[in-house]
Amino acid sequence: MKTTILKARWLLSMAPGSTVLNDHALVISGERIAAILPWAEAEAKYPDAERVELGEHVLIPGLINGHTHSAMSLLRGVADDVPLMDWLQNHIWPLEKKWVSDDWTYQGSMLSACEALRGGVTYLNDMYFFPAAMARAALDSGIRAGVSINVIDFPTGYAANAAEYISNGLAAYEQFKGEASLDWTSAPHAPYTVSDETFVALRELSEKYEMQMHCHIHETQFEVDSSVQQHGMRPLERLNKLGLLNEKMMAVHMVHLNEAEIAMLAAQKVHLVHNPNSNMKLASGVCPVTALEAAGVNVILGTDGAASNNRQDMFGEIRAAALLAKGSTCNSTTVSARTALEMATIRAAKAMGRAADLGSLEVGKLADVVAVSLDALECRPVYNPEAQLVYVAGREHVSDVWVGGRQVLKGRVLTTVDQAGLLDRVEHIVGQMKAGL
Repeated sequence: MKTTILKARWLLSMAPGSTVLNDHALVISGERIAAILPWAEAEAKYPDAERVELGEHVLIPGLINGHTHSAMSLLRGVADDVPLMDWLQNHIWPLEKKWVSDDWTYQGSMLSACEALRGGVTYLNDMYFFPAAMARAALDSGIRAGVSINVIDFPTGYAANAAEYISNGLAAYEQFKGEASLDWTSAPHAPYTVSDETFVALRELSEKYEMQMHCHIHETQFEVDSSVQQHGMRPLERLNKLGLLNEKMMAVHMVHLNEAEIAMLAAQKVHLVHNPNSNMKLASGVCPVTALEAAGVNVILGTDGAASNNRQDMFGEIRAAALLAKGSTCNSTTVSARTALEMATIRAAKAMGRAADLGSLEVGKLADVVAVSLDALECRPVYNPEAQLVYVAGREHVSDVWVGGRQVLKGRVLTTVDQAGLLDRVEHIVGQMKAGL
């Protein structure tokens, strides 16, 4: 079994109660973390190990993107500066109906996986059609993924009705369920696109296969108002009556909440996926993260898809989460640098049901490790490496990434993907789409 010693100036494990370690090494044996020791002790204990000298770097756990639509990287920039429902109904859905296919989804998902790995993200929690294509892209690129059995109650090029979405999703699940780097979620799109009957079917699917659930909820005021008009209740109340609000639910966006709903989310242990940059860009509003934190809700971070963000950049989301919370509450102490980092690591692993293996650098956990260089001029001086990661460093400072002990990024070069070939395929698809527009 191969043993590798990663030597860096700083190590931030993100384990509860941990602080920054100076001049420590992380030892990888096979796919897991074998030890975290001072440099000299690691060298003495593992004399035959391969050594990776990282210098003025900080080692952190692989970041977890709690919500994205990977294949939609092929729609990056196709419809900017328009409201959400206009963006969906008049731009995104018509394009998807015309173009989305298994290969289209695979190529877009590969592009997103590569963007993620180059940005220190080792896990994508995806929501999209053709889940088998996403599964193949994750395996081929070397990233971990939460792959969705995604359902929407109208026909697309992928399925004609809810039953077909579920049956197609389950077929993909059966094909790939043995892959250790893949998790699966039961994923109703949103309350305004999914019926009560379909929600119940997906709840039952989640229970039967022990899957987390993944759903857009309370993204806009229009969604909330429409639910009151159509169902006589707000979306969260409706989902609660259907039995969907529990520790399996990852509720995405959650911008428009009242005090009673925040208390209910905390009591029922719902995980909330905050998408600060997408919400700002689509003018959906600002998620009340400070109130959610005070209530004890597990808040994590996601980028949303590249069609709406347009960057799948978790360093950007971490910084935005910290700054937006402070600016919107006039409270500089809320969402500290540490809290923002937790939202993209250990808290996100908990939401995915993977806290035993992911989200922190601890002995016995899977070796999903990211090296961030702080030796660049724009990153100096370094007083507090933890805060430096949030307020100064960006994804461009990620130099090396390991997923399960396998190095997938080395000196900012992907080791698993022919990048030039991928870009050629992407440009061919986009050229066809542009000609169609």
